[in-house]
Amino acid sequence: MAAHVVPPLPAPHFFTPINEITFFAYCGGEWGWSAPWGRDRECRFRFRRRLCEADIAAVKAIREVCPDARMVHIDPLVNVVAPRDRPDLQEAASEESWNDTFVAWDIIAGKRSPELGGASGILDILGVNCYSFGQMEYREHGPHAPLPPDDDRILPLCTLLKFAYERYGRPMIIGETRGLETGRHWWLRDVIQEALAAVEMGIDLHGVCLFPAVDMPDWQKGVWVHNGLVDLVEDNGDLRRVPAEAYCGELRRWQKRLNRVTRLDADPLSDPVDLGDIVRAAHELKMRPDANWS
Repeated sequence: MAAHVVPPLPAPHFFTPINEITFFAYCGGEWGWSAPWGRDRECRFRFRRRLCEADIAAVKAIREVCPDARMVHIDPLVNVVAPRDRPDLQEAASEESWNDTFVAWDIIAGKRSPELGGASGILDILGVNCYSFGQMEYREHGPHAPLPPDDDRILPLCTLLKFAYERYGRPMIIGETRGLETGRHWWLRDVIQEALAAVEMGIDLHGVCLFPAVDMPDWQKGVWVHNGLVDLVEDNGDLRRVPAEAYCGELRRWQKRLNRVTRLDADPLSDPVDLGDIVRAAHELKMRPDANWS
Protein backbone atom coordinates (compact mmCIF):
# COMPACT_ATOMS: atom_id res chain seq x y z
CA MET A 1 0.00 0.00 0.00
CA ALA A 2 1.37 3.38 -0.97
CA ALA A 3 2.13 5.74 1.87
CA HIS A 4 -0.11 8.78 2.19
CA VAL A 5 1.88 11.85 1.22
CA VAL A 6 0.93 15.06 3.00
CA PRO A 7 1.42 18.06 0.69
CA PRO A 8 3.81 20.68 2.05
CA LEU A 9 2.29 23.71 3.72
CA PRO A 10 2.59 26.91 1.72
CA ALA A 11 5.36 29.34 2.57
CA PRO A 12 6.34 31.13 4.61
CA HIS A 13 7.48 28.77 7.34
CA PHE A 14 8.12 30.15 10.83
CA PHE A 15 10.98 29.15 13.14
CA THR A 16 12.21 30.00 16.64
CA PRO A 17 15.81 28.75 16.60
CA ILE A 18 16.37 29.22 20.36
CA ASN A 19 13.50 30.09 22.66
CA GLU A 20 13.86 32.73 25.41
CA ILE A 21 17.60 33.32 25.21
CA THR A 22 17.55 35.91 28.00
CA PHE A 23 15.58 33.69 30.37
CA PHE A 24 17.62 30.61 29.38
CA ALA A 25 20.83 32.52 30.14
CA TYR A 26 19.55 33.33 33.63
CA CYS A 27 18.47 29.72 34.24
CA GLY A 28 21.72 28.14 33.12
CA GLY A 29 24.17 30.96 33.68
CA GLU A 30 23.26 32.66 36.96
CA TRP A 31 20.58 30.70 38.83
CA GLY A 32 22.05 27.22 38.30
CA TRP A 33 18.69 25.70 37.32
CA SER A 34 19.98 24.00 34.15
CA ALA A 35 23.15 23.34 32.16
CA PRO A 36 25.75 24.77 32.18
CA TRP A 37 24.85 25.29 35.87
CA GLY A 38 26.42 28.74 36.16
CA ARG A 39 26.08 30.79 39.33
CA ASP A 40 27.23 34.31 38.47
CA ARG A 41 26.58 37.23 36.13
CA GLU A 42 29.74 36.72 34.12
CA CYS A 43 28.72 33.15 33.29
CA ARG A 44 25.27 34.40 32.30
CA PHE A 45 26.77 37.01 29.97
CA ARG A 46 29.05 34.44 28.30
CA PHE A 47 26.23 31.92 27.98
CA ARG A 48 23.88 34.55 26.49
CA ARG A 49 26.46 35.56 23.91
CA ARG A 50 27.02 31.96 22.83
CA LEU A 51 23.27 31.37 22.56
CA CYS A 52 22.96 34.48 20.37
CA GLU A 53 25.85 33.29 18.23
CA ALA A 54 24.18 29.89 17.78
CA ASP A 55 20.84 31.51 17.03
CA ILE A 56 22.25 33.73 14.27
CA ALA A 57 24.05 30.75 12.72
CA ALA A 58 20.82 28.75 12.84
CA VAL A 59 18.84 31.50 11.08
CA LYS A 60 21.40 31.63 8.26
CA ALA A 61 21.45 27.83 7.93
CA ILE A 62 17.65 27.61 7.83
CA ARG A 63 17.42 30.27 5.14
CA GLU A 64 19.93 28.45 2.97
CA VAL A 65 17.34 25.68 2.71
CA CYS A 66 14.19 27.80 3.03
CA PRO A 67 14.94 31.35 1.84
CA ASP A 68 11.45 32.65 2.66
CA ALA A 69 11.55 31.41 6.26
CA ARG A 70 10.39 33.87 8.91
CA MET A 71 12.01 33.96 12.33
CA VAL A 72 10.28 34.63 15.63
CA HIS A 73 12.66 35.58 18.44
CA ILE A 74 10.98 35.23 21.81
CA ASP A 75 11.94 36.52 25.25
CA PRO A 76 10.10 37.86 28.30
CA LEU A 77 9.13 41.52 28.41
CA VAL A 78 9.59 42.73 32.00
CA ASN A 79 9.44 45.69 34.33
CA VAL A 80 11.77 45.53 37.35
CA VAL A 81 11.52 48.11 40.13
CA ALA A 82 13.52 48.76 43.29
CA PRO A 83 12.10 47.85 46.72
CA ARG A 84 10.43 50.86 48.29
CA ASP A 85 12.95 50.88 51.13
CA ARG A 86 15.97 50.44 48.81
CA PRO A 87 16.12 53.39 46.40
CA ASP A 88 19.82 52.62 46.04
CA LEU A 89 18.80 49.61 43.91
CA GLN A 90 16.82 51.68 41.40
CA GLU A 91 19.73 51.93 38.96
CA ALA A 92 20.20 48.15 38.95
CA ALA A 93 16.46 47.58 38.53
CA SER A 94 16.25 50.05 35.64
CA GLU A 95 19.29 48.48 34.00
CA GLU A 96 17.54 45.13 33.96
CA SER A 97 14.23 46.54 32.65
CA TRP A 98 15.46 48.82 29.90
CA ASN A 99 18.86 47.41 28.91
CA ASP A 100 19.65 43.87 30.04
CA THR A 101 16.26 42.57 28.88
CA PHE A 102 17.09 43.65 25.33
CA VAL A 103 20.72 42.53 24.95
CA ALA A 104 19.93 39.24 23.18
CA TRP A 105 17.50 40.90 20.78
CA ASP A 106 20.06 43.68 20.21
CA ILE A 107 22.76 41.16 19.28
CA ILE A 108 20.47 39.24 16.94
CA ALA A 109 19.39 42.53 15.32
CA GLY A 110 23.01 43.61 14.84
CA LYS A 111 22.74 46.56 17.24
CA ARG A 112 25.44 45.05 19.49
CA SER A 113 28.34 42.69 18.82
CA PRO A 114 28.05 43.11 15.03
CA GLU A 115 30.93 40.68 14.55
CA LEU A 116 28.43 37.89 15.29
CA GLY A 117 26.53 38.72 12.10
CA GLY A 118 23.17 39.86 13.47
CA ALA A 119 20.84 42.05 11.40
CA SER A 120 17.32 43.46 11.55
CA GLY A 121 16.10 40.80 9.10
CA ILE A 122 17.60 38.06 11.26
CA LEU A 123 15.69 39.32 14.28
CA ASP A 124 12.67 39.51 11.94
CA ILE A 125 9.61 39.07 14.19
CA LEU A 126 9.79 40.10 17.84
CA GLY A 127 7.95 37.69 20.15
CA VAL A 128 7.35 39.01 23.65
CA ASN A 129 6.19 36.86 26.54
CA CYS A 130 3.98 38.71 29.03
CA TYR A 131 3.08 37.34 32.45
CA SER A 132 1.92 38.96 35.67
CA PHE A 133 5.18 37.90 37.33
CA GLY A 134 7.08 39.82 34.63
CA GLN A 135 6.49 42.95 36.71
CA MET A 136 8.89 42.42 39.60
CA GLU A 137 10.64 43.90 42.59
CA TYR A 138 14.42 43.66 42.37
CA ARG A 139 16.30 41.10 44.47
CA GLU A 140 20.08 41.19 44.65
CA HIS A 141 20.36 37.40 44.76
CA GLY A 142 18.11 35.00 42.91
CA PRO A 143 14.87 35.56 41.01
CA HIS A 144 12.97 38.77 41.70
CA ALA A 145 9.64 38.97 43.56
CA PRO A 146 6.42 39.45 41.51
CA LEU A 147 4.54 42.67 42.25
CA PRO A 148 1.03 42.29 43.72
CA PRO A 149 -1.73 43.18 41.21
CA ASP A 150 -2.63 46.45 42.97
CA ASP A 151 0.96 47.76 43.11
CA ASP A 152 1.20 51.32 41.76
CA ARG A 153 4.60 50.55 40.21
CA ILE A 154 3.05 48.29 37.57
CA LEU A 155 3.29 49.64 34.03
CA PRO A 156 0.62 49.13 31.36
CA LEU A 157 1.50 46.27 29.03
CA CYS A 158 0.99 48.68 26.13
CA THR A 159 3.83 50.85 27.47
CA LEU A 160 6.21 47.87 27.41
CA LEU A 161 5.07 46.87 23.91
CA LYS A 162 5.63 50.43 22.66
CA PHE A 163 9.16 50.55 24.07
CA ALA A 164 10.11 47.27 22.35
CA TYR A 165 8.49 48.24 19.05
CA GLU A 166 10.21 51.63 18.91
CA ARG A 167 13.55 49.97 19.66
CA TYR A 168 13.40 47.57 16.70
CA GLY A 169 10.60 48.64 14.36
CA ARG A 170 9.83 44.99 13.59
CA PRO A 171 6.51 43.10 13.47
CA MET A 172 5.54 41.78 16.89
CA ILE A 173 3.48 39.05 18.51
CA ILE A 174 2.74 38.31 22.14
CA GLY A 175 4.35 34.88 22.11
CA GLU A 176 3.07 33.65 25.48
CA THR A 177 0.61 34.98 28.02
CA ARG A 178 -1.73 33.54 30.61
CA GLY A 179 -3.47 34.18 33.88
CA LEU A 180 -3.81 31.97 36.94
CA GLU A 181 -6.71 30.10 38.53
CA THR A 182 -9.89 32.19 38.82
CA GLY A 183 -8.19 35.24 37.32
CA ARG A 184 -7.52 33.69 33.92
CA HIS A 185 -10.40 35.33 32.07
CA TRP A 186 -9.67 38.74 33.58
CA TRP A 187 -6.04 38.45 32.55
CA LEU A 188 -7.02 37.56 28.98
CA ARG A 189 -9.38 40.53 28.85
CA ASP A 190 -6.67 42.90 30.06
CA VAL A 191 -4.08 41.56 27.61
CA ILE A 192 -6.40 41.82 24.62
CA GLN A 193 -7.41 45.33 25.60
CA GLU A 194 -3.75 46.34 25.95
CA ALA A 195 -2.94 44.65 22.63
CA LEU A 196 -5.73 46.56 20.88
CA ALA A 197 -4.54 49.79 22.49
CA ALA A 198 -1.11 49.04 21.02
CA VAL A 199 -2.60 48.46 17.56
CA GLU A 200 -4.55 51.71 17.88
CA MET A 201 -1.22 53.46 18.58
CA GLY A 202 0.25 52.10 15.35
CA ILE A 203 2.28 49.23 16.78
CA ASP A 204 2.60 46.39 14.24
CA LEU A 205 1.24 43.69 16.57
CA HIS A 206 0.04 40.58 14.74
CA GLY A 207 -1.28 38.22 17.37
CA VAL A 208 -1.59 36.91 20.91
CA CYS A 209 -0.69 33.31 21.79
CA LEU A 210 -2.02 31.71 24.97
CA PHE A 211 0.22 29.33 26.90
CA PRO A 212 -0.48 26.66 27.91
CA ALA A 213 -3.65 25.18 26.42
CA VAL A 214 -3.66 22.35 28.99
CA ASP A 215 -2.73 22.82 32.66
CA MET A 216 0.88 22.17 33.65
CA PRO A 217 2.75 21.36 36.87
CA ASP A 218 4.89 24.00 38.56
CA TRP A 219 8.53 23.55 37.54
CA GLN A 220 9.83 23.39 41.09
CA LYS A 221 6.89 22.41 43.31
CA GLY A 222 5.23 19.90 40.98
CA VAL A 223 1.70 21.08 41.84
CA TRP A 224 -0.85 21.91 39.13
CA VAL A 225 -0.68 25.61 38.27
CA HIS A 226 -4.26 25.99 36.89
CA ASN A 227 -3.21 28.25 34.04
CA GLY A 228 -4.56 26.52 30.92
CA LEU A 229 -7.76 26.63 28.95
CA VAL A 230 -8.46 23.25 30.56
CA ASP A 231 -7.45 21.95 33.97
CA LEU A 232 -6.29 18.42 34.70
CA VAL A 233 -8.26 16.78 37.50
CA GLU A 234 -7.40 13.42 39.02
CA ASP A 235 -10.17 10.89 38.45
CA ASN A 236 -9.71 7.25 39.57
CA GLY A 237 -6.00 7.26 38.91
CA ASP A 238 -6.34 9.09 35.62
CA LEU A 239 -6.27 12.74 34.61
CA ARG A 240 -9.43 14.26 33.18
CA ARG A 241 -9.53 17.52 31.21
CA VAL A 242 -11.99 20.03 32.62
CA PRO A 243 -12.48 23.30 30.68
CA ALA A 244 -11.94 26.56 32.57
CA GLU A 245 -15.36 27.88 31.55
CA ALA A 246 -14.85 31.58 32.26
CA TYR A 247 -11.48 31.58 30.49
CA CYS A 248 -12.81 29.69 27.46
CA GLY A 249 -15.85 31.98 27.38
CA GLU A 250 -13.65 35.09 27.35
CA LEU A 251 -11.57 33.63 24.52
CA ARG A 252 -14.69 32.87 22.46
CA ARG A 253 -16.00 36.38 23.09
CA TRP A 254 -12.86 37.95 21.65
CA GLN A 255 -12.70 35.48 18.77
CA LYS A 256 -16.19 36.56 17.78
CA ARG A 257 -15.51 40.28 18.27
CA LEU A 258 -12.31 40.13 16.20
CA ASN A 259 -13.91 38.01 13.47
CA ARG A 260 -11.78 34.97 14.19
CA VAL A 261 -12.68 31.32 13.78
CA THR A 262 -14.46 29.72 16.73
CA ARG A 263 -14.51 26.12 15.42
CA LEU A 264 -11.85 23.91 13.90
CA ASP A 265 -12.44 22.65 10.39
CA ALA A 266 -10.75 20.18 8.06
CA ASP A 267 -8.52 22.82 6.48
CA PRO A 268 -6.66 24.93 9.05
CA LEU A 269 -5.50 27.32 6.31
CA SER A 270 -8.95 28.02 4.88
CA ASP A 271 -9.54 31.12 7.01
CA PRO A 272 -6.32 33.16 7.29
CA VAL A 273 -6.10 36.03 9.72
CA ASP A 274 -7.17 39.35 8.23
CA LEU A 275 -5.26 41.99 10.19
CA GLY A 276 -7.69 44.54 8.81
CA ASP A 277 -10.32 43.05 11.14
CA ILE A 278 -8.02 43.62 14.11
CA VAL A 279 -7.16 47.18 13.12
CA ARG A 280 -10.83 48.04 12.59
CA ALA A 281 -11.72 46.62 16.01
CA ALA A 282 -8.92 48.65 17.61
CA HIS A 283 -10.24 51.83 15.99
CA GLU A 284 -13.84 51.06 16.98
CA LEU A 285 -13.11 50.08 20.59
CA LYS A 286 -10.55 52.87 21.15
CA MET A 287 -8.76 51.04 23.97
CA ARG A 288 -6.30 52.99 26.10
CA PRO A 289 -3.34 51.67 28.14
CA ASP A 290 -4.29 50.80 31.71
CA ALA A 291 -1.89 50.03 34.55
CA ASN A 292 -4.61 48.29 36.61
CA TRP A 293 -4.04 44.57 36.03
CA SER A 294 -5.86 43.52 39.20
